[in-house]
Amino acid sequence: MGLKPSEWLWGAMVTEALPAGSFHSAGTSVRLAELAGASILGGRLEELRGRTVLIATQDQLAAAVALIELDGVAQRIVLCPPDLAPVHFPHVIKSAEAIAWVRDAGVPEENGTGLDISVTVQPRLYVQQVTRQQSHETEWVLLTSGTTGAPKLVLHTLRTLTSIIVHQQASQSATPRIWSTFYDIRRYGGLQIFLRAALRGGSLVLSDPKESMTDFLARAAETGVTHISGTPSHWRRALMSGAAATIAPAYVRLSGEIADQAILDNLEATYPRASIAHAFASTEAGVGFEVGDGLAGFPATLLSAPGPVEVRIVDGTLRLRSEANALRYLGEQVVPIRGPEGFVDTGDRVELRDGRYYFIGRAGGVINVGGLKVHPEEVEAVINANPWVRMSLVKARRSPITGAVVTAEVVLVDEAPGERPKPEVLIQGIIEACRQALPPHKVPAMVRIVPGLEVSPAGKLVRPNA
Repeated sequence: MGLKPSEWLWGAMVTEALPAGSFHSAGTSVRLAELAGASILGGRLEELRGRTVLIATQDQLAAAVALIELDGVAQRIVLCPPDLAPVHFPHVIKSAEAIAWVRDAGVPEENGTGLDISVTVQPRLYVQQVTRQQSHETEWVLLTSGTTGAPKLVLHTLRTLTSIIVHQQASQSATPRIWSTFYDIRRYGGLQIFLRAALRGGSLVLSDPKESMTDFLARAAETGVTHISGTPSHWRRALMSGAAATIAPAYVRLSGEIADQAILDNLEATYPRASIAHAFASTEAGVGFEVGDGLAGFPATLLSAPGPVEVRIVDGTLRLRSEANALRYLGEQVVPIRGPEGFVDTGDRVELRDGRYYFIGRAGGVINVGGLKVHPEEVEAVINANPWVRMSLVKARRSPITGAVVTAEVVLVDEAPGERPKPEVLIQGIIEACRQALPPHKVPAMVRIVPGLEVSPAGKLVRPNA
């Protein structure tokens, strides 16, 4: 299957996948075949034809079905994550030039002030005569995350969102898979899993923010999940829950954050029969590449390897060019997504060591210690290698002498081989490991053991503002 600009998600599913797959949420399930004669839009699909429509539901299942129904019908669909702050709705509505929205009972009506058309949905389907006359190459708009300001609106099409999926499909088994993801499908990482499941005839087990990690993994196990994805922080929380071994996947995927060697080794130990892979992708750059050799970073040979994505390192920063790149920003954002040669600057810094590039952090997340740069993720990778550490967060503390010093907060594992050292011994061991692996200005001046670290709705560690 090769999606072209004139084709749509529904048409591809009818041709390739519709009879087999299903979507599962915490409360209910929907078989894809049921969509042929059912809808969540209550007979109002034609009202949304040619419109710019916000999908703003709390329920992921309702959002999934709405995406299938509206692609090829709406002129533009805007995927609003459930944690989008009410204060940002006017900015999104104005930037996207939206005039309609699809919402559920979990989203206040006042968030849609200024929209002419409002369609209230439920995740369950209504059996009715459905005519999906698809006439547009719908634009798909995703919102960026990870900042405290108004989100950027990033424009894609189904073609840019699925170009890598289509390329990979020829080399992969036709056996339907049961996917799951810790991500919300309104974010780029989750949307990629949704599209893989929908277009390949697989099923998808959706997460629920109200559900405990233990309950979600139990539900994933009951459904027989074979492929599952999340950020490294998602996976660390799964390992901390004590329920990670509930599932027995054939494929485990990490993306969205730097996958250090510690988390890769821990997942390999937990799922010895699974393929463990970490992928690089971003909302603007799209899917870049996947690494499945069990090692952090990626081989330098990737820069010259043939494939659908061109990879470059410019001034220590990763840049990507492919059909998966987003088209542009919407609204008043004037900074182009692509550079003069068509490459997207990801803002992710890498360092070459012995023929392999390692991610060392974001260009905008540097701690300045007396004029010397410290990438927090580089220090965290050293700390996380300690067998008693599950996850860590490195940040700056003001210093009258150097401007800032490095500090770290550490969450410990519940169990590890041997007897747990006393806190002061453990902290000293962490600092000593940093001294051996890092230059002096990168060594934490203080390490504090904490019960937990905050993770954003996007599944990433919440870091202090730069």
